[in-house]
Amino acid sequence: MSPSRRALLRGLSIAGVGAAVGVAGTAAADRTLLSDDKGAPSHGPATHADRHTPPKHGHVDVHWNVDTEKKLIALTFDDGPMPNWTPMVLDTLDRADVPATFFLVGQRVLENAEILRGRTARHEFANHTWAHKNLATMDRAEAYDAIAKAHDAIEKVTGKEPRHLRPPYGHLGGTTMLAAADLGYDVTLWSLQMVESEYVTNEPGLVTYIVDSALPGTILLAHDTGPEDRLVALRGLPEMIRQLRDKGYEFTTVSGLLAEVGK
Repeated sequence: MSPSRRALLRGLSIAGVGAAVGVAGTAAADRTLLSDDKGAPSHGPATHADRHTPPKHGHVDVHWNVDTEKKLIALTFDDGPMPNWTPMVLDTLDRADVPATFFLVGQRVLENAEILRGRTARHEFANHTWAHKNLATMDRAEAYDAIAKAHDAIEKVTGKEPRHLRPPYGHLGGTTMLAAADLGYDVTLWSLQMVESEYVTNEPGLVTYIVDSALPGTILLAHDTGPEDRLVALRGLPEMIRQLRDKGYEFTTVSGLLAEVGK
């Protein structure tokens, strides 16, 4: 991401997020395993219909990256846990002694709980909704339910309470923001993405792209399940980690990265 792009993202307000759905860039839908229910945004209001009830929490922060001079990067993985690749990712991170933030789909957490058992200490677990459907097409009650059900499943299985929400496809609407505020969530998007489909047969090229594009405070989007083309990123993950470390980068969770805000 260029400095001018980072400056643009820093200047965007939460109000701008609500008006420009997906401004951070839309994550590719999981074409084989997840609902492709992108739909048309509903642009529902970010206020309660009774016009009297305020959100339970007074603000929602939206993060694409963190402004810091420290060479820190947060690896994030979406859409799991699933038996095909989540264990592979966990093994890679264990061997490299790297923490990451996993944005989990609630129903998959309950279906595949054994994948995570005994492997939660190093990592952070966050909310990617119950069934990976587009929050921006939902009314407030539906959005609330999609987030709350996933919250309960993640806490039950991992023993950790999730505090970061990543809306599927990066789509935001007013009702999403209201549900997040009621549930005490902040929203985490991303500033750099594994563009696997552009490097399907060129693993070294994807490694070079990620290493050259990383900046201090980057939140990197990857996936631990999905269509086969995503494997090019996961196979290249060890080399990405090695080269980023050679450039002086350290790895942290989203919460660890956000702890740098204001320092």
